[in-house]
Amino acid sequence: MKKFLLTILSLMVISNLSAKAIDEIKAGDTLSVDDCIELAIKNSPEIEIYKQHINIQDYQTGEAKANYFPTIGASVGYDYGNTDNKYFSIQSKNATARVALNQLIYSFGKVLSKVKMQKFYKIAAEYDYKNAVLDTANDVKSAYYAVLAAKANVDIQRANVLVNERQYNRTKAFFEEGLVSKIDLVNEEVYLSDSKINLITAENLYDNAIIQLNNAMYIVNAPKYNIENTETFNFKNNFAEINLINVANTTTKADGTVEPKNAVLTTQVEKTDILENYKFKTYPYTLEESVERAYKNRPDLLSMQASQNAVQEALNYTKKSYLPDLTGSVGYTWNNNSSYNSNGISLGAYLSTSNLNIAQTRLQIKESKAQLEIAKKNVELIKKNIYFDVQTAYTNMIQLEKNIPLIKTKVKQTLENYELADARYEVGLGNFIELQDAKQNYNNAQLEY
Repeated sequence: MKKFLLTILSLMVISNLSAKAIDEIKAGDTLSVDDCIELAIKNSPEIEIYKQHINIQDYQTGEAKANYFPTIGASVGYDYGNTDNKYFSIQSKNATARVALNQLIYSFGKVLSKVKMQKFYKIAAEYDYKNAVLDTANDVKSAYYAVLAAKANVDIQRANVLVNERQYNRTKAFFEEGLVSKIDLVNEEVYLSDSKINLITAENLYDNAIIQLNNAMYIVNAPKYNIENTETFNFKNNFAEINLINVANTTTKADGTVEPKNAVLTTQVEKTDILENYKFKTYPYTLEESVERAYKNRPDLLSMQASQNAVQEALNYTKKSYLPDLTGSVGYTWNNNSSYNSNGISLGAYLSTSNLNIAQTRLQIKESKAQLEIAKKNVELIKKNIYFDVQTAYTNMIQLEKNIPLIKTKVKQTLENYELADARYEVGLGNFIELQDAKQNYNNAQLEY
């Protein structure tokens, strides 16, 4: 039952889990973000450690409850004695056996406080476990989206290489026709080389992003695999068609269509709309509501509060150590010696304290009070840290909510500007610098988006 509950707790952070569980990655697999989280939770040594902490606290809670149950004691013995002097000589043989059942009747709340203390520590351990699961899921999601971003960067840089290749071929054709200067051709060669270098860099960043995702999933020597797009990060590669026109050498047919002679590759703007059907939803909660949700849901805070309760019960236990224990005992004794045989049943009730040191107990109470103050301050500290964490995240999120629509508009604007610059350059009205600036602005806007 306990393992079942732990499994449910692990899966609480995974929304819309795949219908088919994944145990390992095979070459060519396509993984969703849920698949990656599931693998990370299964493979994480840290999560397994926290599971064992829960087991330990569970055992210690059981140990505390065991004080409510009776204890049994048994003993057997044999004594031989020989007394020999000038007056008399005596030999004695004595065999004994005893069995007794002892039961704690009332501890004046000491056992109850100890049981409660261990229960709170167990609750804290369960929240620590949940926090480890959430941290693992968050690490996987961050790494997963980093791979998507790196993949988008590769697509942009690959499209940029194609654009620069086409522009180079067009500029070369224009140069051969005497329409542009040599410097434009040389600059196109430089931009083409730079675009290829940028593509290699982007591919390396993608490989590193995959390594980080493997690390987040605790997978060594993972085979090559793919990852799925997400609902809000859906790739769309919509490349414009390539026109084959030699500006200086064309034939107009009777129907008015233009047919190239010795056609050369020319450019049209490469449209790399990275996100398709992007779903942008504003955050529905205020800052105050977000903070309250954090106070309610954050496992690290809940763990600290449970630990505070455990320390409070530890103080209660220490205070009650002045009080005695009421115990009952029932036993049977058998005795056989040289003179006689006897056996009997004994019953008893005892009110006792065990090695009570008043001075030591007073110091232990003061120590427990200090530990309780520390626990309270830790709860206060983590609540303040959570408040500022949420406030910072909320402020950044609000800024993104404002920026994303503007950046999306910027992508469209830079694309339009690029198309205009490309058309102007093709007919000789624009210059090379204007074209390159427009292209760079478009690429940068896509990466920013």
